[in-house]
Amino acid sequence: MSKGDAKELNMPPQDFNKRYGNVSVHWFRHGLRLHDNPALLEALKNCTEFYPIFIFDGEVAGTKHVAFNRMRFLIESLEDLDRNLRKFGGRLYVFHGQPVDILTNLFKEWGVTKLTFEQDPEAVWKQRDDAVKELCEKKEIECVERVSHTLYEPMKIIEKNDGMPPLTYSLFNLVASALGDPPRPVSYPVFHNIDLPVYPDHEKKFGIPKPQTVGVFPDCKEQNNRINEWKGGETKALDLLEKRLAIEKKAYEDGYVLPNQYSPDLLGEPMSMSAHLRFGCLSVRRFHWTIHDLFEKVKPKESKPDALTCQLIWREYFYVMSANNINYDKMEGNPICLNIPWYRNDEILKKWEMGQTGYPWIDAIMNQLRHEGWIHHVGRHAVACFLTRGDLWISWVDGLKIFLKYLIDADWSVSAGNWMWVSSSAFEKVLQCPKCFCPVGYGRRMDRTGEYIRRYLPVLKDMPLRYLFEPWKAPLAVQQKAYCIVGKDYPHPIVNHKEASNECASAMNKVIESFKGKEVPHCAPSDDLEVRRFVCLPDFVSTGGSTGDSKNSGMTSPSESPIVESRKMNMSLLGPKAQIHIGAWNVRTMYETSKTAQVIKEMQHYRLDILGVSECHWTGSGKTRTNSGNIILHSGHTDSQKDY
Repeated sequence: MSKGDAKELNMPPQDFNKRYGNVSVHWFRHGLRLHDNPALLEALKNCTEFYPIFIFDGEVAGTKHVAFNRMRFLIESLEDLDRNLRKFGGRLYVFHGQPVDILTNLFKEWGVTKLTFEQDPEAVWKQRDDAVKELCEKKEIECVERVSHTLYEPMKIIEKNDGMPPLTYSLFNLVASALGDPPRPVSYPVFHNIDLPVYPDHEKKFGIPKPQTVGVFPDCKEQNNRINEWKGGETKALDLLEKRLAIEKKAYEDGYVLPNQYSPDLLGEPMSMSAHLRFGCLSVRRFHWTIHDLFEKVKPKESKPDALTCQLIWREYFYVMSANNINYDKMEGNPICLNIPWYRNDEILKKWEMGQTGYPWIDAIMNQLRHEGWIHHVGRHAVACFLTRGDLWISWVDGLKIFLKYLIDADWSVSAGNWMWVSSSAFEKVLQCPKCFCPVGYGRRMDRTGEYIRRYLPVLKDMPLRYLFEPWKAPLAVQQKAYCIVGKDYPHPIVNHKEASNECASAMNKVIESFKGKEVPHCAPSDDLEVRRFVCLPDFVSTGGSTGDSKNSGMTSPSESPIVESRKMNMSLLGPKAQIHIGAWNVRTMYETSKTAQVIKEMQHYRLDILGVSECHWTGSGKTRTNSGNIILHSGHTDSQKDY
């Protein structure tokens, strides 16, 4: 490489005071942290001189298609990493260019003897890492790769399953259990007696850029004036973890788990760890074991429920499914995805992206996505279903690209996996989204006061709650008083939901018929219960009767009569024999009577607050949550909305 090339890549000058000994470079990509970083510890072993680096290559950490919020989060994470390294006398070296070119020069100029990095297990990074490993072998540089971005090494799961990815979540859990518990976090790095050189002009040559420096600018004014500000970095991640643990602890004491999932707070301060896990600011192993240890401390006499860290296990599952599948984010050539003839309509897609569908619940979610870079999982499911098999019949691949652009926690494996599942591209007949997510009814259920819509769709801030989710139904006088005329200030609905959802259901039935009798090795749910938990609906399976819809595998329209047939819910936290029998559930207020108030409270993680119970009583001899018995819930209230 010529001197001109070195200058262009902003490399160390060749007259830099090169030292001799064991010189290690740790290459940060994901894993932007010091705690629980086994590859970093490998770099420090027998090391006399240490250089931490990050390389902007146009794709690293998902920056190939990136909007302002995620790039800002990445920059904040790098700045925090640099501050933490300064505590030990070092700095983070940032380069711009292709990794092989950068490393080739560094190996020579710094006299590098060892290169370490955390494993990036997704297929999209294999070509890059293979090229670097080949370079190390050619230059006789020790190359050490360690697993810590995931709980398990994905390829070991595949190997344990006879070389094939486990196509169901249950099978994945079975295979993973054969490998034993995931490793616990490793110790914090120690930099004693290790030289961390810093150039006098480090900031100028190797400093961390601003988003604008790498060509990423705000898309809208709201991105610089966010209501909820998500801050990147290990320091923020660990602080947030402590807050989350307090919430988790309270939930365990009250008898339930996953409070962030089963009691969605759409308006509260940012509490999700997803973006910090995505960039590796927080170790997934630390998160996993901290949650498990906390539950054991709070409930020492109880076995840990399977759901305790199921969101992390879903993350692992999607990583395994993508590990050797370069087409995982596509429909064509993706062996685990069904090939569905979706529509192509760029105009409609753009209106969905920009929050102009005419459905306030959908548009508010998409506005929050663009403005803040994050939306709750209930919002993700709603807008994904609406775009694909719920209403618009547009490919999940198009929706994925927009999520990958805006979401600060956009993850190639997890995002694509979620889109395939919600769109039913990964299984053909268990999840009937038109029966799950009505853009009006589901919005009312999740945003009962309408505050979420008013926050992220201020054009409707003065619309009465009665019409807030369906403003086109408001009389003209009401629209005028609310300063929002539908068709002028806010668009008419882009489709008629009832008609569109029926058309989508018919189209999906044709897809189902086309695959009958064929062996299609696609990713599939283990059972109906798994599907309902995935989309955060109450756990139940059909118990017979004439109102069930076989095509929906028990996911029926719940308001056919004042008292709908009984449903059963698997209540693992109430004990192995406990069951709940439900009369009707598609209403929005729960009234408690008799001695069941505490038991009901302990069951809130199953979202029984949406049940509209007017009478309930405990039957059986048991009076505690660990004894057997039944809770009978009755309601005489019905709801005209038949979709979740």
